[in-house]
Amino acid sequence: MPDVSKPPEDPRVRLAGERTLLAWVRTGLAMMGFGFVVARFGLFLRELEAAGTATAHQSTGLSLWIGIVLVLAGVAATLLAAVQHARFLRRLDRGEPFAPPRFSLGIVVALGLAVIGVWMALYLLGVGR
Repeated sequence: MPDVSKPPEDPRVRLAGERTLLAWVRTGLAMMGFGFVVARFGLFLRELEAAGTATAHQSTGLSLWIGIVLVLAGVAATLLAAVQHARFLRRLDRGEPFAPPRFSLGIVVALGLAVIGVWMALYLLGVGR
């Protein structure tokens, strides 16, 4: 028998959670795609050099590692978003009020991308070569 003491669930709440999850999935995919491009950029430069259309440069292979970190960051963001969404749905199903997560996934991703961005800038400036 349905519980008549609580009002019916507003479907917009569940749909908003789905939209948030999908936004994080898009963010994770973008990070993975950009990481793939960065990882392959070093290979592209070596191909240009071999074809004789670019000047030789000293490569550290760091673009591969930066790309791998970006891909893994995208995977982590997607997995964390899925876990956060599952917790949200469980709370919703139990009829519990909204409780913000202990950490903001957006802030964590923003700080991580800022660190990776500084790493990429230093690499492009030639620091550490």
